[in-house]
Amino acid sequence: MDETSQALQKIAKGTGIIFFGTVFWLFFEFLSRTIIARHYSTSEYGVFNLALTVLSIALIIATLGFQNSLPREIAFYREKEPLKVRDLISTALVIVALNSIVWMTILILGAEAIAQIFNEIRLVYALRIVAFALPFSALMYVIISISQGFGRVKEKVYFQNIMYPILFFVLILFGISLNASYIYIFIAYLLSQFLTFLMLILKLYKNILFKLSFLLNTALVKELIKFSIPLMFVGLLNYLMGWTDTLMLGYYKSTEIVGLYNAASPLAKLLLLILSSAGFLYMPLASTLYAQGKIEEIRNLYVLLTKWIFLLTFPLFSLMFLLPDFVITIFFGPTYIPSSSALRILSVGFIFHVIFGLNGISLVVIKENKFMMYSNLFSAILNVMLNAVLIPHYGLNGAAVATAISYLVGNILSSLWLYKKSRIHPFRQDYLTALSVNLLLILFARVIISLISNQMYKGGLVLLLWISMFALLIATGSISKKEVSWILRSVSM
Repeated sequence: MDETSQALQKIAKGTGIIFFGTVFWLFFEFLSRTIIARHYSTSEYGVFNLALTVLSIALIIATLGFQNSLPREIAFYREKEPLKVRDLISTALVIVALNSIVWMTILILGAEAIAQIFNEIRLVYALRIVAFALPFSALMYVIISISQGFGRVKEKVYFQNIMYPILFFVLILFGISLNASYIYIFIAYLLSQFLTFLMLILKLYKNILFKLSFLLNTALVKELIKFSIPLMFVGLLNYLMGWTDTLMLGYYKSTEIVGLYNAASPLAKLLLLILSSAGFLYMPLASTLYAQGKIEEIRNLYVLLTKWIFLLTFPLFSLMFLLPDFVITIFFGPTYIPSSSALRILSVGFIFHVIFGLNGISLVVIKENKFMMYSNLFSAILNVMLNAVLIPHYGLNGAAVATAISYLVGNILSSLWLYKKSRIHPFRQDYLTALSVNLLLILFARVIISLISNQMYKGGLVLLLWISMFALLIATGSISKKEVSWILRSVSM
């Protein structure tokens, strides 16, 4: 079996584990938030969300982009200079530990000033409690990214996706059974982060994946920070992109429109689940191949991986695109049906992200971090400008169009730069055939569904679309028997 086949099998297996771990996390996160929202007042739930939003921004800054750079750097140096890996790990841990303590202090001391910005005095106490979770969260993220560099998924799934949400859920239930005040929510969050971090440390000592040490290699500090800082800004810009449409809808329109939009937006983002799950192991494996100078193997891996990510995501996309009313009603009820058009538009924007593949991670692999930062900055600015133009006239649909266009432009820029620097792209003949087949099928189904009023018949047509898709892809040679055997073997392992 060649290296591309081996890498694809590893990624396929890891993707399945990460995917189910993420779904598990989403389920318990939804349960916890639902319980909090039902037991406490709307304003108290709002304080909870504000506190976690501020903490999330502080977390991005505290980790300095290391959670995105370390998987690449560790995998690369394990191949090129294995003796530097231990120093790299210890240096990263020291930097993040110190930086997270600094930002924890800033949050505690600046809590009143931040609360004044949001005109919410209750935010002071909330921030001063959750700020203590920052060092634990930051170090946990970095340790998981280190294990990712070793090609492992267990640490992320067991601790971040399973242990933390269960702990938080149990602590919330315990507090509600005691009729605790809303301040308890933040204590529960702090305790769940601390206990998850503690269990992760104990697991590392037991398995000895790597030795925890706090030695600072000054020669590596500059190199690591220089490589990681652009990725920190990428994280901040992605966060901004995720909130721009909501904030600008709130500015130009009513809170009702904001609520409708925030039913469609999270659902559309589910289209990226398989893509992000596959990216977790693609990063270290592609970095290892890059260190070995095997660019052609990365190209082959990129093509096969992108095609299968698209094919596995397409059924969910077709459901959102063809039956957005049905999807919205299932999750949020008929009250939110006015957001169905926004869901259809956003699904188109996010499926383009899937079509272009893991271009952002590939740019990190070939050390083109700065271009990623510039590309994301351009997309974020474009998003603000388009929202300002479209929202006043088209409301939530205008926000959806702005977001879809911004993501499309960002992906085109990243893919063009990736091709220029490495000749990596996914658009080989079998993939182009697969895209054409799926485009024709979904356009045909869209026309037919517009003529049908019965929901059962519409659902049957979508199911027929999925069967026809895979049948035509096999008939046209877009899916080979060899690829199918790789996927099935990976799932059965």
